[in-house]
Amino acid sequence: MTFALQRTSFLGMATVEVYTKIMCPYCSRAKALLDRKGAAFEEIDITMDRDLRAQMIQRANGRMTVPQIFIDGKHIGGSDELAALDARGGLDPLLAA
Repeated sequence: MTFALQRTSFLGMATVEVYTKIMCPYCSRAKALLDRKGAAFEEIDITMDRDLRAQMIQRANGRMTVPQIFIDGKHIGGSDELAALDARGGLDPLLAA
């Protein structure tokens, strides 16, 4: 069974996908940053889904940790990479694309 949560956006039209697991503090941190930005994103919970986990690993070039974040199909990385992208001013332009 697959659960995907859709959030609404007031900023841009970028497609944002966040692979997550339940009880993951890094996932919560990444989602909170996206929420603060007003970004719509699809949350893909891989907790109990081996196929989605395999899909995430393939898309993330072998990375197995969560979250794994994609903006318009481009792999951003995890929570730390998302925060670093925002700190250097690169997140807003991607979200507005």
